[in-house]
Amino acid sequence: MANIKTVALTEEQYRESIELLRTGFVLNGKTVKANPRIATIAVLQSTLGLRLSDVLNLSVDNIVQDGNRYRWNITEQKTGKQRTFTVPREIYTYIVKYALDNGISKSEQLFHISKRQVSRHLNKVFEKMGLNIEKYGSHSYRKMFATQAYIDSDYDIELVRVLLQHSNVAITQNYLSISSKKIEAALEKTVKNLI
Repeated sequence: MANIKTVALTEEQYRESIELLRTGFVLNGKTVKANPRIATIAVLQSTLGLRLSDVLNLSVDNIVQDGNRYRWNITEQKTGKQRTFTVPREIYTYIVKYALDNGISKSEQLFHISKRQVSRHLNKVFEKMGLNIEKYGSHSYRKMFATQAYIDSDYDIELVRVLLQHSNVAITQNYLSISSKKIEAALEKTVKNLI
């Protein structure tokens, strides 16, 4: 599925998908087991804005302590670009706990799973949620991050472009799932500030 076709999850859909991944569920009379590994992958995509291919290559020792904060240095799989970004302390703790709970050493890849396996499992989750699997996929988590960062930054698309490491704003615009109402409210606010 081309990433441009995927849509961002809402916060409610995100929470429901993570719960289903963590607990398992029944779909069409068959039990779908819990998959905390894919839940962790989805959380990282949603909180750091990473592509699935980049998440699958991460290890704990990619994280460097920089004063009282953490940063991650990666080479993006898709673009080959070097990327350095801050990892919030909560996410660092979450990653370390996941590694410890699963007996993963600091130098070992966190996730030994293919993109295809992740996609197949997420398709079942989204189907259970009643979502169109042609429109939802792992990239929906990255697009959710972009949309939330856009709203939280008071609609600063350039900031979101930098966070996602896009080459131009037009690409970033395709990621944003902003309702007409929110766009109109932002325009009203801008007009009032300028008049």
